[in-house]
Amino acid sequence: MAGPLLGRALAAVSLSVALASVTVRSPGCRGIPAFRNSFSSCWFHRNTNVMSGSNGSKENSHNKARTSPYPGSKVERSQVPNEKVGWLVEWQDYNPVEYTAVSVLAGPRWADPQISESNFSPKFNEKDGHVERKSKNGLYEIENGRPRNPAGRTGLVGRGLLGRWGPNHAADPIITRWKKDSSGNKIMHPVSGKHILQFVAIKRKDCGEWAIPGGMVDPGEKISATLKREFGEEALNSLQKTSAEKREIEEKLHKLFSQDHLVIYKGYVDDPRNTDNAWMETEAVNYHDETGEIMDNLTLEAGDDAGKVKWVDINDKLKLYASHFQFIKLVAEKRDAHWSEDSEADCHGL
Repeated sequence: MAGPLLGRALAAVSLSVALASVTVRSPGCRGIPAFRNSFSSCWFHRNTNVMSGSNGSKENSHNKARTSPYPGSKVERSQVPNEKVGWLVEWQDYNPVEYTAVSVLAGPRWADPQISESNFSPKFNEKDGHVERKSKNGLYEIENGRPRNPAGRTGLVGRGLLGRWGPNHAADPIITRWKKDSSGNKIMHPVSGKHILQFVAIKRKDCGEWAIPGGMVDPGEKISATLKREFGEEALNSLQKTSAEKREIEEKLHKLFSQDHLVIYKGYVDDPRNTDNAWMETEAVNYHDETGEIMDNLTLEAGDDAGKVKWVDINDKLKLYASHFQFIKLVAEKRDAHWSEDSEADCHGL
């Protein structure tokens, strides 16, 4: 294993290089690579706001991963100030809380054993059997046998509610359509002059926040299969349907998910479940029903981890779980749809 200094260098370089290919364009900002090293860059200021899900904050983008209490518990994280999030900042007195949920320690099939168990030898930064331990952001450092969160300190070590040490891979299907009037005509926003886009949103049972449907990628499962499965389970309640109903849903979803799609984001997610040693990564993909014919023939019904489900108009007033605000904003930009009533919105005003 490489020494600490080399490991830090690799982690910093791989994180910036792996994400440098993601470019966003919007009014008032030229195309700028995402997650640039310069904290004064236009993208960083835009991204700090959308990653945290707020509309006016200038806080560090590694925000929700430092919130207390930890989800589903009364555990309070050690406080981590913005200036000490990064691992390259020396902090000898850093004393994070250790916490792994009982449900994870019970050893379900989706969870790793504890690092200390003698029969557990994970292959970090590579494909480990059917388990993907590579990060979409590049190499991450291993310290004392534990993987280290590439985004920085969270005030908590262990795995919390997450099953895997290191990256925990998820997939988020963003299903969209144009908002239409009773005559079937696209509705244009009176201020921006752009058509209004809608997406399927669920209300999560665990935290009560609105979010994009989605879930964890099973070992050996293709992302495309996860996207379709999770949307069916959470937005169509497919798990509770009869065999005939499941076949009908599968046929319609196959048609929807066979269309051209946009990969909106791949990489680290600022999630409240993240710890110093386990974190969420996702692939967010937009499937757009241009005519509305497919989704108009599917009845939304909340299931699995979703308490509610509905079509939601896309705009900059949304309050969404984790980094989902960012993903939805990117969809609006890619589809040239309405986003904000502020025609002068630029990178400092989002």
